[in-house]
Amino acid sequence: MVSIDASEKPQKERAFVTFLAGSGDYVKGVVGLAKGLRKFKSAYPLVVAVLADVPEEHRELLRSQGCIVREIEPVDPPEGQDVYARAYYIITYSKFRVWSFEEYSKMVFLDADIQVYENIDDLFDLEDGYVHGVLSCFCETSWSFSPLFSIGYCQYCPERVTWPNEIQSSPPPPYFNGGMFVFEPSSLTLESLLETLKVTPPSPFSEQDFLNMFFEKLFKPVPPVYNLILSVLWRHPGLIDLERVKVVHYCPLGSKPWKFTGEEPNMDREDVKMLIKKWWDIYNDKSLDFKPKSNGVDLKDTISKSTIIDSVTEPSYIIENPAAPSIILHNYEPLDLKVMGHTNSEEALSP
Repeated sequence: MVSIDASEKPQKERAFVTFLAGSGDYVKGVVGLAKGLRKFKSAYPLVVAVLADVPEEHRELLRSQGCIVREIEPVDPPEGQDVYARAYYIITYSKFRVWSFEEYSKMVFLDADIQVYENIDDLFDLEDGYVHGVLSCFCETSWSFSPLFSIGYCQYCPERVTWPNEIQSSPPPPYFNGGMFVFEPSSLTLESLLETLKVTPPSPFSEQDFLNMFFEKLFKPVPPVYNLILSVLWRHPGLIDLERVKVVHYCPLGSKPWKFTGEEPNMDREDVKMLIKKWWDIYNDKSLDFKPKSNGVDLKDTISKSTIIDSVTEPSYIIENPAAPSIILHNYEPLDLKVMGHTNSEEALSP
C-alpha cells in the first residue's frame, strides 16, 4: 500500500467528486447534489466521474448545472461476482479512478444518492495524509452474512454486546461507509489500489470493503452528521439530532427520493418523509440552477450549452408535523461531541 505524502504536494485546487454510470435515473441524484452544494454556498466545484455508457444528454444536463464532467475507464472487478450484497456493486470499483484527478490537492467523494443540508467545506481542512469518513452501521439485513450482524455488534453502540470468547479475533478495526470520504488524489495510490485489487478476492460490499482494507492504517473517523445513513434513524433511534445533520445518505431500500413510493419497510416514517421532501425542495428550486458568469473566466470545461431539466413531480404524500428524534449520543471517542449538539461527554452519555 502506498502512503499519502501530502507534504510534497504543491498547493492545488479542491473539489467534490461523485461517480455516475449508465443511462438510468441516478443522474437526478447528481443534479440534486450539485444544487445542494450551490444552495449552501460551497466554494468548490463538483466533478462527476462518468463511465462511457453515460449518454451525452445526461452529460450536457450535468454541465448545465455547473458540473465538471470527466470520463473515466472502468475498473474490472475481481472474479466471483456472485458474492456481492447487491448486483450493481460490480461497477463501483471504478470509483478508484478518482485518485487520478491529481489537478486537485484534496477531494471529498459523495455518492449520487447523497444530499448536503449545510456547508461542508470544512471537510477539506481535515488532516492531510489520511482518508476520513463516517463509520458504517452493521445493523441492516444487508450485513446478515457477517458474524458482526449475528452477534449484534455495531460501531454505533459497541457497548451493546460483549465480544464473544469463541470468536478468536478481536473486534474489527474502524470501518467507514464508502458513500462519503475525504482523500488526496495520487496516481501512485491509484496504481497501488489497482495492483492490490488483482490479488484480492471479492467481498459483499465490493469497493467499500476493499477501501477499508487498503486504508486501514490511514483512516480517521468524522462525526455521523457528515454522512447520515438513513437506517440509523430506526436502528439507533435518538442517536442523531436531525437539526444538526449536514449530509444525508439515501441508501436504504426504497429511499431514493427520485423513485420514492413510501411502500418499502420504514419508508412510512415521518422523519424519512421529511427528508425526502427536503431533497425535492432543493431539486425543484429553479433559483439554484447554475448561472454562468461572464467575468472573463473560460467556462468551456463546465458548460457547453443550456439544458432544461425535465419537469418532475414530487411524490404524492402528506407530511403532518414531522418531528426530529431526540438526541442521545453514545460514547464515541474520536468524535467532537459539540458537532453532535452536545456540550460535554456527560450529556452525550446520558440515557
